[in-house]
Amino acid sequence: MRERLRVGAAQIAPKFLDTRGTIEKIGRTLEEAGRLGLDLLVFPETFLSAYPYWRGAVSVRRETELIVAMQREAVRIPSEDTDALAELVRRANVNCVIGLNELDDRPGSLTMYNTLLVLARDGRLLGRHRKLIPTHSERVYWGMGDARDIRAFDMDIGRVGGLICYEHHVTLLRAAMALRGEELHVAVWPGWWSMDGHLGAKRPEPGAHGCDIEPAVRAHAIENSVFVVSSSWYLPPAEVPAELRDVMQYNLAVGGSCIVNPSGLFTCEPVFEKETIVWSEIDQGERRLAKAYFDSVGHYARWDLLQLVIREEGWEPVRVPDPAPARLREAAERHEVRLERLEALVEDLVRRLEHR
Repeated sequence: MRERLRVGAAQIAPKFLDTRGTIEKIGRTLEEAGRLGLDLLVFPETFLSAYPYWRGAVSVRRETELIVAMQREAVRIPSEDTDALAELVRRANVNCVIGLNELDDRPGSLTMYNTLLVLARDGRLLGRHRKLIPTHSERVYWGMGDARDIRAFDMDIGRVGGLICYEHHVTLLRAAMALRGEELHVAVWPGWWSMDGHLGAKRPEPGAHGCDIEPAVRAHAIENSVFVVSSSWYLPPAEVPAELRDVMQYNLAVGGSCIVNPSGLFTCEPVFEKETIVWSEIDQGERRLAKAYFDSVGHYARWDLLQLVIREEGWEPVRVPDPAPARLREAAERHEVRLERLEALVEDLVRRLEHR
Protein backbone atom coordinates (compact mmCIF):
# COMPACT_ATOMS: atom_id res chain seq x y z
CA MET A 1 0.00 0.00 0.00
CA ARG A 2 1.26 3.48 -0.84
CA GLU A 3 2.23 5.72 2.08
CA ARG A 4 -0.36 8.42 1.44
CA LEU A 5 -3.76 7.96 -0.18
CA ARG A 6 -6.89 9.99 -0.77
CA VAL A 7 -10.10 8.12 -0.02
CA GLY A 8 -13.70 9.27 -0.07
CA ALA A 9 -17.38 8.46 0.42
CA ALA A 10 -19.93 9.59 -2.16
CA GLN A 11 -22.75 11.11 -0.14
CA ILE A 12 -24.84 11.72 -3.23
CA ALA A 13 -28.60 11.36 -3.77
CA PRO A 14 -29.28 8.66 -6.39
CA LYS A 15 -32.09 8.70 -8.91
CA PHE A 16 -34.42 6.56 -6.85
CA LEU A 17 -35.54 3.38 -8.63
CA ASP A 18 -33.81 4.60 -11.80
CA THR A 19 -30.65 2.63 -12.53
CA ARG A 20 -29.76 4.41 -15.77
CA GLY A 21 -30.19 7.82 -14.18
CA THR A 22 -28.16 6.78 -11.14
CA ILE A 23 -25.33 5.43 -13.31
CA GLU A 24 -25.15 8.82 -15.03
CA LYS A 25 -24.88 10.47 -11.62
CA ILE A 26 -22.17 7.99 -10.60
CA GLY A 27 -20.27 9.05 -13.71
CA ARG A 28 -20.41 12.73 -12.77
CA THR A 29 -19.38 11.94 -9.19
CA LEU A 30 -16.44 9.84 -10.38
CA GLU A 31 -15.31 12.71 -12.60
CA GLU A 32 -15.25 14.96 -9.53
CA ALA A 33 -13.40 12.27 -7.57
CA GLY A 34 -10.81 12.13 -10.34
CA ARG A 35 -10.33 15.89 -10.17
CA LEU A 36 -9.82 15.58 -6.41
CA GLY A 37 -7.16 12.93 -7.00
CA LEU A 38 -9.00 10.27 -5.00
CA ASP A 39 -7.60 6.74 -4.97
CA LEU A 40 -10.86 5.18 -3.73
CA LEU A 41 -14.51 6.27 -3.83
CA VAL A 42 -17.28 4.41 -1.98
CA PHE A 43 -21.03 4.64 -2.73
CA PRO A 44 -23.58 3.67 -0.03
CA GLU A 45 -25.60 0.50 0.51
CA THR A 46 -27.90 -0.32 -2.47
CA PHE A 47 -27.12 3.08 -4.01
CA LEU A 48 -28.18 1.47 -7.30
CA SER A 49 -30.89 2.31 -6.91
CA ALA A 50 -33.23 1.88 -3.96
CA TYR A 51 -33.31 1.07 -0.28
CA PRO A 52 -36.80 -0.01 0.96
CA TYR A 53 -37.47 2.92 3.25
CA TRP A 54 -41.16 1.95 3.18
CA ARG A 55 -40.43 -1.12 5.35
CA GLY A 56 -43.29 -1.67 7.81
CA ALA A 57 -45.41 1.15 6.36
CA VAL A 58 -47.20 -0.62 3.47
CA SER A 59 -49.52 -3.57 2.97
CA VAL A 60 -48.16 -6.95 1.89
CA ARG A 61 -49.65 -6.42 -1.58
CA ARG A 62 -47.99 -3.02 -1.98
CA GLU A 63 -44.73 -4.37 -0.60
CA THR A 64 -44.74 -7.16 -3.20
CA GLU A 65 -45.33 -4.64 -5.97
CA LEU A 66 -42.39 -2.56 -4.71
CA ILE A 67 -40.16 -5.65 -4.64
CA VAL A 68 -40.97 -6.13 -8.34
CA ALA A 69 -40.09 -2.45 -8.97
CA MET A 70 -36.71 -3.05 -7.28
CA GLN A 71 -36.16 -6.22 -9.32
CA ARG A 72 -36.71 -4.30 -12.56
CA GLU A 73 -33.96 -1.86 -11.63
CA ALA A 74 -31.60 -4.43 -10.11
CA VAL A 75 -28.21 -5.12 -11.72
CA ARG A 76 -26.79 -8.44 -12.85
CA ILE A 77 -23.05 -9.08 -12.45
CA PRO A 78 -21.67 -8.97 -15.10
CA SER A 79 -23.99 -7.07 -17.46
CA GLU A 80 -24.16 -3.98 -19.66
CA ASP A 81 -24.72 -1.97 -16.47
CA THR A 82 -21.52 -3.22 -14.83
CA ASP A 83 -19.65 -2.71 -18.12
CA ALA A 84 -20.85 0.92 -18.13
CA LEU A 85 -19.74 1.38 -14.51
CA ALA A 86 -16.35 -0.16 -15.28
CA GLU A 87 -15.82 2.28 -18.14
CA LEU A 88 -16.74 5.26 -15.93
CA VAL A 89 -14.28 4.08 -13.28
CA ARG A 90 -11.54 3.60 -15.90
CA ARG A 91 -12.03 7.11 -17.28
CA ALA A 92 -11.92 8.67 -13.81
CA ASN A 93 -8.92 6.51 -12.79
CA VAL A 94 -10.44 5.93 -9.34
CA ASN A 95 -10.89 2.61 -7.54
CA CYS A 96 -14.55 2.24 -6.65
CA VAL A 97 -16.94 0.25 -4.44
CA ILE A 98 -20.66 0.60 -5.19
CA GLY A 99 -23.60 -0.70 -3.18
CA LEU A 100 -26.36 -2.08 -5.38
CA ASN A 101 -29.39 -4.31 -5.64
CA GLU A 102 -28.01 -7.31 -7.49
CA LEU A 103 -30.23 -9.66 -9.48
CA ASP A 104 -29.22 -13.29 -9.07
CA ASP A 105 -26.99 -14.71 -11.81
CA ARG A 106 -28.40 -18.23 -11.40
CA PRO A 107 -30.58 -19.20 -14.39
CA GLY A 108 -34.26 -18.89 -13.58
CA SER A 109 -33.83 -16.89 -10.37
CA LEU A 110 -35.07 -13.35 -9.73
CA THR A 111 -33.82 -13.17 -6.13
CA MET A 112 -32.09 -9.92 -5.22
CA TYR A 113 -29.00 -9.50 -3.08
CA ASN A 114 -27.69 -6.52 -1.14
CA THR A 115 -24.27 -6.37 -2.79
CA LEU A 116 -21.02 -4.44 -2.97
CA LEU A 117 -19.53 -4.24 -6.47
CA VAL A 118 -15.75 -3.79 -6.40
CA LEU A 119 -13.98 -2.17 -9.38
CA ALA A 120 -10.28 -1.43 -9.90
CA ARG A 121 -9.29 1.95 -11.30
CA ASP A 122 -8.38 0.33 -14.64
CA GLY A 123 -11.97 -0.88 -15.02
CA ARG A 124 -11.44 -4.50 -13.94
CA LEU A 125 -14.34 -6.06 -12.04
CA LEU A 126 -12.58 -7.48 -8.99
CA GLY A 127 -15.64 -9.17 -7.52
CA ARG A 128 -18.62 -8.71 -5.25
CA HIS A 129 -19.65 -9.07 -1.62
CA ARG A 130 -23.23 -10.09 -0.90
CA LYS A 131 -24.61 -9.22 2.53
CA LEU A 132 -24.50 -12.48 4.47
CA ILE A 133 -27.72 -11.93 6.40
CA PRO A 134 -30.22 -9.12 5.72
CA THR A 135 -31.40 -7.45 8.91
CA HIS A 136 -34.90 -8.06 10.32
CA SER A 137 -37.57 -7.28 7.66
CA GLU A 138 -34.88 -6.71 5.03
CA ARG A 139 -35.12 -10.48 4.57
CA VAL A 140 -38.31 -9.90 2.56
CA TYR A 141 -36.22 -8.15 -0.10
CA TRP A 142 -32.82 -9.82 -0.24
CA GLY A 143 -31.34 -13.29 -0.23
CA MET A 144 -28.29 -14.30 1.80
CA GLY A 145 -24.65 -14.35 0.74
CA ASP A 146 -22.42 -17.36 1.34
CA ALA A 147 -18.82 -18.31 2.08
CA ARG A 148 -17.59 -16.80 -1.19
CA ASP A 149 -18.53 -13.37 0.16
CA ILE A 150 -16.05 -13.47 3.06
CA ARG A 151 -13.15 -11.92 1.20
CA ALA A 152 -10.93 -8.91 0.65
CA PHE A 153 -9.81 -7.51 -2.71
CA ASP A 154 -6.32 -6.66 -3.90
CA MET A 155 -6.11 -3.13 -5.35
CA ASP A 156 -3.15 -0.97 -6.25
CA ILE A 157 -3.81 0.89 -2.97
CA GLY A 158 -3.69 -2.25 -0.83
CA ARG A 159 -6.05 -4.99 0.31
CA VAL A 160 -9.63 -3.68 0.64
CA GLY A 161 -12.44 -5.36 2.57
CA GLY A 162 -16.04 -4.29 2.92
CA LEU A 163 -19.16 -5.00 4.97
CA ILE A 164 -22.74 -3.81 4.72
CA CYS A 165 -24.62 -2.13 7.57
CA TYR A 166 -25.33 -4.55 10.45
CA GLU A 167 -22.70 -7.00 9.26
CA HIS A 168 -20.50 -4.72 11.37
CA HIS A 169 -22.20 -6.14 14.46
CA VAL A 170 -21.33 -9.75 13.58
CA THR A 171 -18.26 -10.39 15.72
CA LEU A 172 -16.85 -13.41 13.88
CA LEU A 173 -17.36 -11.76 10.49
CA ARG A 174 -15.36 -8.74 11.58
CA ALA A 175 -12.62 -11.09 12.77
CA ALA A 176 -12.76 -12.90 9.43
CA MET A 177 -12.09 -9.63 7.60
CA ALA A 178 -8.95 -9.17 9.69
CA LEU A 179 -7.86 -12.72 8.85
CA ARG A 180 -8.44 -11.99 5.16
CA GLY A 181 -5.75 -9.34 5.54
CA GLU A 182 -7.74 -6.18 4.90
CA GLU A 183 -5.69 -2.98 5.14
CA LEU A 184 -8.49 -0.58 4.25
CA HIS A 185 -12.15 -1.16 5.10
CA VAL A 186 -15.35 -0.02 3.39
CA ALA A 187 -18.55 0.36 5.45
CA VAL A 188 -21.89 1.21 3.82
CA TRP A 189 -25.19 2.22 5.43
CA PRO A 190 -28.73 3.46 4.59
CA GLY A 191 -28.28 6.71 6.55
CA TRP A 192 -27.99 7.82 10.19
CA TRP A 193 -30.42 7.60 13.09
CA SER A 194 -31.20 7.73 16.77
CA MET A 195 -32.93 4.89 18.61
CA ASP A 196 -35.83 5.00 21.03
CA GLY A 197 -34.98 2.19 23.40
CA HIS A 198 -33.90 -0.61 21.05
CA LEU A 199 -32.23 -1.30 17.71
CA GLY A 200 -35.49 -1.50 15.76
CA ALA A 201 -36.90 1.82 16.96
CA LYS A 202 -34.99 4.12 14.62
CA ARG A 203 -35.75 7.63 13.47
CA PRO A 204 -33.64 9.89 11.26
CA GLU A 205 -31.68 12.38 13.32
CA PRO A 206 -28.63 14.07 11.80
CA GLY A 207 -25.72 14.10 14.22
CA ALA A 208 -27.42 11.97 16.86
CA HIS A 209 -24.90 10.47 19.29
CA GLY A 210 -27.16 7.47 19.86
CA CYS A 211 -26.48 6.04 16.40
CA ASP A 212 -24.72 2.67 16.51
CA ILE A 213 -22.85 3.41 13.26
CA GLU A 214 -20.29 5.58 15.07
CA PRO A 215 -19.12 3.00 17.64
CA ALA A 216 -19.30 0.23 15.02
CA VAL A 217 -16.91 1.87 12.54
CA ARG A 218 -14.58 3.13 15.25
CA ALA A 219 -14.40 -0.29 16.91
CA HIS A 220 -13.78 -2.00 13.55
CA ALA A 221 -10.96 0.43 12.82
CA ILE A 222 -9.28 -0.29 16.16
CA GLU A 223 -9.80 -4.06 16.22
CA ASN A 224 -8.61 -4.64 12.63
CA SER A 225 -6.05 -1.79 12.58
CA VAL A 226 -7.54 -0.35 9.39
CA PHE A 227 -8.76 2.91 7.96
CA VAL A 228 -12.54 2.84 7.50
CA VAL A 229 -14.36 4.72 4.75
CA SER A 230 -17.99 4.86 5.89
CA SER A 231 -20.55 5.85 3.24
CA SER A 232 -24.16 6.69 4.14
CA TRP A 233 -27.26 7.50 2.11
CA TYR A 234 -28.47 11.03 1.54
CA LEU A 235 -31.94 11.37 0.00
CA PRO A 236 -33.68 14.71 0.63
CA PRO A 237 -37.49 14.70 0.38
CA ALA A 238 -37.42 16.49 -2.97
CA GLU A 239 -35.59 13.51 -4.51
CA VAL A 240 -38.22 10.98 -3.41
CA PRO A 241 -40.53 10.03 -6.31
CA ALA A 242 -43.95 11.65 -5.87
CA GLU A 243 -45.77 8.30 -5.90
CA LEU A 244 -43.68 7.07 -2.93
CA ARG A 245 -43.70 10.10 -0.65
CA ASP A 246 -46.66 8.86 1.39
CA VAL A 247 -44.98 5.52 2.19
CA MET A 248 -41.33 6.53 2.76
CA GLN A 249 -41.86 6.71 6.50
CA TYR A 250 -38.56 5.03 7.34
CA ASN A 251 -36.32 7.38 5.37
CA LEU A 252 -33.10 7.48 7.38
CA ALA A 253 -31.08 8.99 4.53
CA VAL A 254 -29.72 12.10 6.23
CA GLY A 255 -26.03 11.40 5.51
CA GLY A 256 -23.40 10.64 8.11
CA SER A 257 -20.50 9.61 5.86
CA CYS A 258 -17.13 9.75 7.60
CA ILE A 259 -13.57 8.41 7.63
CA VAL A 260 -11.83 6.83 10.63
CA ASN A 261 -8.15 6.00 11.22
CA PRO A 262 -6.75 2.77 12.75
CA SER A 263 -6.83 4.29 16.22
CA GLY A 264 -10.58 4.89 15.92
CA LEU A 265 -10.24 8.65 15.47
CA PHE A 266 -12.06 10.61 12.78
CA THR A 267 -9.91 11.96 9.98
CA CYS A 268 -13.19 13.34 8.62
CA GLU A 269 -16.14 13.59 11.00
CA PRO A 270 -19.69 12.60 9.91
CA VAL A 271 -21.24 15.04 7.42
CA PHE A 272 -25.01 15.53 7.36
CA GLU A 273 -27.79 16.87 5.14
CA LYS A 274 -25.83 17.74 2.04
CA GLU A 275 -24.62 16.20 -1.19
CA THR A 276 -20.86 16.01 -1.20
CA ILE A 277 -17.84 13.76 -1.49
CA VAL A 278 -16.59 13.24 2.05
CA TRP A 279 -12.86 12.64 1.68
CA SER A 280 -9.59 12.64 3.51
CA GLU A 281 -5.90 12.05 2.93
CA ILE A 282 -4.70 9.08 4.96
CA ASP A 283 -1.18 8.17 6.05
CA GLN A 284 -0.14 4.52 6.34
CA GLY A 285 2.26 5.52 9.10
CA GLU A 286 -0.81 5.71 11.36
CA ARG A 287 -1.60 2.06 10.64
CA ARG A 288 1.94 0.97 11.51
CA LEU A 289 1.74 2.88 14.80
CA ALA A 290 -1.57 1.16 15.63
CA LYS A 291 -0.18 -2.26 14.68
CA ALA A 292 2.91 -1.73 16.83
CA TYR A 293 0.68 -1.31 19.87
CA PHE A 294 -2.13 -3.77 19.07
CA ASP A 295 -2.12 -6.35 16.24
CA SER A 296 -5.18 -8.62 16.39
CA VAL A 297 -3.79 -11.00 13.77
CA GLY A 298 -0.20 -10.86 15.03
CA HIS A 299 1.35 -10.42 18.45
CA TYR A 300 -2.03 -9.84 20.14
CA ALA A 301 -3.52 -13.10 18.81
CA ARG A 302 -3.74 -16.33 20.81
CA TRP A 303 -4.29 -19.03 18.18
CA ASP A 304 -3.47 -21.65 20.83
CA LEU A 305 -6.65 -20.60 22.69
CA LEU A 306 -9.01 -19.16 20.07
CA GLN A 307 -9.42 -20.08 16.39
CA LEU A 308 -11.89 -19.10 13.68
CA VAL A 309 -12.88 -21.57 10.95
CA ILE A 310 -13.92 -19.87 7.70
CA ARG A 311 -15.66 -21.83 4.95
CA GLU A 312 -14.20 -21.41 1.48
CA GLU A 313 -16.84 -22.86 -0.84
CA GLY A 314 -20.34 -21.51 -1.46
CA TRP A 315 -23.61 -23.39 -1.87
CA GLU A 316 -25.24 -24.07 -5.21
CA PRO A 317 -28.62 -25.68 -6.03
CA VAL A 318 -26.82 -28.19 -8.27
CA ARG A 319 -23.54 -29.73 -7.17
CA VAL A 320 -21.06 -31.41 -9.50
CA PRO A 321 -20.17 -34.91 -8.24
CA ASP A 322 -16.80 -35.03 -6.52
CA PRO A 323 -14.30 -36.75 -8.86
CA ALA A 324 -12.07 -37.73 -5.90
CA PRO A 325 -13.39 -41.33 -5.56
CA ALA A 326 -12.61 -42.04 -9.22
CA ARG A 327 -9.10 -40.63 -8.80
CA LEU A 328 -8.55 -42.72 -5.67
CA ARG A 329 -9.59 -45.87 -7.50
CA GLU A 330 -7.23 -45.05 -10.36
CA ALA A 331 -4.35 -44.42 -7.91
CA ALA A 332 -5.07 -47.66 -6.04
CA GLU A 333 -4.96 -49.67 -9.25
CA ARG A 334 -1.81 -47.95 -10.52
CA HIS A 335 0.11 -48.52 -7.29
CA GLU A 336 -1.47 -51.92 -6.50
CA VAL A 337 -2.89 -50.76 -3.17
CA ARG A 338 -6.25 -51.87 -1.79
CA LEU A 339 -8.82 -49.09 -2.36
CA GLU A 340 -10.15 -49.41 1.22
CA ARG A 341 -6.63 -48.91 2.59
CA LEU A 342 -6.05 -45.81 0.47
CA GLU A 343 -9.42 -44.31 1.50
CA ALA A 344 -8.57 -44.89 5.16
CA LEU A 345 -5.23 -43.13 4.74
CA VAL A 346 -6.90 -40.13 3.11
CA GLU A 347 -9.56 -39.90 5.85
CA ASP A 348 -6.84 -40.02 8.52
CA LEU A 349 -4.90 -37.24 6.75
CA VAL A 350 -8.03 -35.04 6.53
CA ARG A 351 -8.69 -35.50 10.27
CA ARG A 352 -5.11 -34.55 11.10
CA LEU A 353 -5.30 -31.39 8.97
CA GLU A 354 -8.64 -30.37 10.53
CA HIS A 355 -7.15 -30.60 14.03
CA ARG A 356 -3.87 -28.81 13.35
